[in-house]
Amino acid sequence: MRAFLVLEDGSIYEGESFGACGTTVGEVVFNTGMTGYQEILTDPSYAGQIVAMTYPLIGNYGINDDDSQSNGPKVRGFIVKKLEDRPVNFRSKMTLRDYLEIHGIIGISGIDTRSLVKKIRSSGTMKGLITTDECSLTDMARLSSAMSGDLLQYVSTKKPYRIEGNGRRMAVIDLGIKKNILKNFADLGLDMVVFPYNATASQVMEAQPDGLFLSNGPGDPKDARDAIKLVAQLKGRLPILGICLGHQIISLALGADTYKLKYGHRGSNHPVKDLRTGKVYITSQNHGYAVDINTIGTDMEVTHINLNDKTVEGVKHKYLPIFSVQYHPEASPGPTDSRYLFKEFFNYLV
Repeated sequence: MRAFLVLEDGSIYEGESFGACGTTVGEVVFNTGMTGYQEILTDPSYAGQIVAMTYPLIGNYGINDDDSQSNGPKVRGFIVKKLEDRPVNFRSKMTLRDYLEIHGIIGISGIDTRSLVKKIRSSGTMKGLITTDECSLTDMARLSSAMSGDLLQYVSTKKPYRIEGNGRRMAVIDLGIKKNILKNFADLGLDMVVFPYNATASQVMEAQPDGLFLSNGPGDPKDARDAIKLVAQLKGRLPILGICLGHQIISLALGADTYKLKYGHRGSNHPVKDLRTGKVYITSQNHGYAVDINTIGTDMEVTHINLNDKTVEGVKHKYLPIFSVQYHPEASPGPTDSRYLFKEFFNYLV
């Protein structure tokens, strides 16, 4: 069946549909990873987005029971150059086509993804529509309303829950957390209480935590007003760590500003330099916003820098036990170079 990708600038790409049928809209972004499409599909940070994969062959190792980072796909749509319907891998349980169809996600294959990515790099991310119906440019009027909504409410837990451990207790603010982040903390023996994105300071402190963690998640960090307020109220009372969106929220709460990147950082091979040691790490990233280095206050220091474009990748408070990183130390997908950061935060709690 034919499918069409329509961008807000009027560009139309024709390809073949896979997965569900119908129409979906979202922000069109790209990921440069060669593998990890299952983790990408299920990463809540991609909520509201249509993801294009730059690697030309996707689906070759199928879908398994282990790699999902949430309870199902969170993307609005999926774009690939060539879809492989005969996966070969001992863990494979089903094809990518069947997986997206089961979960109602619309995909399109057979389009010139190189041309699409070059357009996004040149013009920036833009709204788009994938449809299996014959459409006209008038359908683009649907984009504005379809792009609105509270993404954090969509991906966060609805009520607090506990992950029992035999060590210190940590409060986790679920802004769209990936399963492997929780696994890394659980491997350290931490006792965790996971809260919704809009938890209050009093609710968090009732759990008597030894530290506070803010997770990754989708959307503009300035929309996470409850979490920003929470960090501002608890700084100096608890050690605080943030990853990705959590990093941006911590920076905002401490007086810095954020801005939208032209096309974001999404992939598993981004070089990041630790300014404290001089070491360079290859990192997994998924974000469309960054912290403005020119707005970081005198009580904060930049600890990590992206070597591709010099954007801020980590900050640390000079006097309080607060630090955060923009990239994903838990990987999934990607390298595991930076998993030491979980242990570094754990040492703040003991």
